[in-house]
Amino acid sequence: MKKTSILIALLAASVSVTAQVKDPVKTTFQSSREWRPTIDNRADAVMIYGTGGNPSDKSKRIPFEERVKTWQDKGYITHFMTGIAWGEYQDYFTGKWDGKMHLDEGQVDVKGDTIWHGHMVPYIVPTDNYLKYIKEMHVKRVIDAGIDAIFMEEPEFWARAGYSESFKREWKKYYGFEWRPQHESPENTYLANKLKYWLYFNALNEVFTYAKAYGKSKGMDVKCYVPTHSLINYSQWMIVSPEASLASLPVVDGYIAQVWTGTSREPNYFNGVVKERVFETAFLEYGSMESMTAPTGRKMFFLTDPIEDWPRDWVDYKKNYQATFTAQLLYPNIADYEVMPWPERIYEGLYKTSMNSDAKAKIPKDYATQMQVMINTLNQMPKSKNQVSGSSGISILLANSLMFQRFPTHAGYDDPQLANFYGLALPFLKRGVPVKTVHIENLSFKEALTDTKVLLMSYANMKPLSPEAHQHLADWVKSGGVLVYSGTDLDPFQTVQEWWNTEGNHYTSPADHLFEKMNIEGAAKEGRYNYGQGSVHILRTDPKDYVLKPNNTEQLLAVVKDLYETKAKGGKLQFKNNFFLTRGVYDLIAVLDESVDAKPYQIKGNLIDLFDAKLPIYTSRDVQAGEQCFFLNLDRIQDKQKPQVLAAASRIYDEKIDAYHYSFIAKSPIQTTHISRILLPRKPKSILVNQQEVFTELNWDQKTKTYLLGFENDPQGVAVAIKW
Repeated sequence: MKKTSILIALLAASVSVTAQVKDPVKTTFQSSREWRPTIDNRADAVMIYGTGGNPSDKSKRIPFEERVKTWQDKGYITHFMTGIAWGEYQDYFTGKWDGKMHLDEGQVDVKGDTIWHGHMVPYIVPTDNYLKYIKEMHVKRVIDAGIDAIFMEEPEFWARAGYSESFKREWKKYYGFEWRPQHESPENTYLANKLKYWLYFNALNEVFTYAKAYGKSKGMDVKCYVPTHSLINYSQWMIVSPEASLASLPVVDGYIAQVWTGTSREPNYFNGVVKERVFETAFLEYGSMESMTAPTGRKMFFLTDPIEDWPRDWVDYKKNYQATFTAQLLYPNIADYEVMPWPERIYEGLYKTSMNSDAKAKIPKDYATQMQVMINTLNQMPKSKNQVSGSSGISILLANSLMFQRFPTHAGYDDPQLANFYGLALPFLKRGVPVKTVHIENLSFKEALTDTKVLLMSYANMKPLSPEAHQHLADWVKSGGVLVYSGTDLDPFQTVQEWWNTEGNHYTSPADHLFEKMNIEGAAKEGRYNYGQGSVHILRTDPKDYVLKPNNTEQLLAVVKDLYETKAKGGKLQFKNNFFLTRGVYDLIAVLDESVDAKPYQIKGNLIDLFDAKLPIYTSRDVQAGEQCFFLNLDRIQDKQKPQVLAAASRIYDEKIDAYHYSFIAKSPIQTTHISRILLPRKPKSILVNQQEVFTELNWDQKTKTYLLGFENDPQGVAVAIKW
């Protein structure tokens, strides 16, 4: 096709990029508001949202430069975030910028309705003119304000969109022939979604190229990041976005993985039951984001949110925050975090006090304290060479084209709730196997399959955008890799006009091209095939059937278990109901429901419970099925004679230690309560908080030599002085 080669060339060119200088920020958050004492959470940096603010924020608008200064005056590194697919861009749509109305550039569905993000805020078809506006009116302005890091979030094109006049013009420009309605055939759907994918790939490339060049002209090294949902979530929500292809573009320095309760509570199927599985979905979402950038060396921030976009109750928020927080920390190679979005809604918003009550209140004191303990651990959370417990080396192949087949459906073939993906993932994850994902776009990186022993894949829900990936897979199998292909190859997208059936190729499905690379005949029957030192096992079942039907995973499990233990030499494939990981002094545990059994996981030691606002110490704890826990293990503290704050609902500054004294300043938002557990060489004689004596004998734990200290927080700082 006319432009397919252009997209592939851009992707291929990006792969050879060398690593760039990395941003020093470890923790960050986003806010559209000026600094206020109620939202001063003390992360390293703040991403100030929008030159015109956030469309969802109805507060009085304060000019961007003034908002920047309020945060800088409090010691924050200031960055910039805005939407690339939507934002406070009414001056563009109403003609104020160039004298022309541009509301026709919104994304439009088959009924002719514009898809809105907010009032006068449509989701956008990123035309050349719109990109010119973004550069001149937003990117230039923030760089002129001295901002050297730009976060362009959520490059989103709805799968149900594709009917606007602007999209039709982009179609003609891209493909060279007239627009075709996507609902009329799988071919048209595939073409429409591939164009949507390219439009935002091109948009970010254009905007970031400009940002770096303009920054350089002013002597600045501007960093550019893409905050984005995971490929799994976008596919499930039927949104098209460039995803993995951006990670290796020269002008993209990294990502924020926008995973939170709202994305992870999207229901999925397992054992014939559709329901929310927040921890498991979050684990897979974070995993897909890590694997997307890991081979490229790009920076990745993981996001969690103590609440979510949809109004619910504080009990629900807390439970699911713990689930997603645990899931993110089970990836020990990631140690940079967006600790929260929108602190103004977290600290100041009113939400239901319980599921069955209409009463609304601000964040409960205990939850605010617990949340601040959790986010302050992220400021010192180490990377770790430790691995999550369980049999490692089973991976699932993903492709960006996973987003291309979601909407609309054709020929009666449906993939409900992304069941063809979860059909390969959940049968293992629910049995305590820490499955990972591999992105087909990254296979040219030699690191992409380094840790994979058995690779699971299907083309029932995605298609390869280029044939090169198949050579990489064949080479990997030949050198000893084990591939399990599961699929009937009967979905209607198998026959879309693509490289496997054009330009001299006549393959019935892309899988036939892959199999030919490994000396396997086309339309191969179910069974095992050897190639070189490796092996391929073909299952003629679409993966969705493993989870849509109850008790239907036996064949998949048996095949993978046998290959893992015999061909891949991975050792015994262990099935269990839990995950465990140590990261420095921290212990993380997740016990699964719907698993091999419901036995609790018992952990022993001297453990501070970081999911409890009172920071209690346990010597033994049983973690129940469906529960997650986060502990600080006192037994692994290396220097127990060194005074130190072990856990705190504030960020600690200006620590001073001498033979008999320890002092520090604690900072956290006003109207919240501080709790901390402090390790001391011996029982204190005096503890002063802002020069007031507060020592209480009952708060000293002689066994662990820790003191439990509490007071009301202040962002200006609370002075603590301890003497023994």
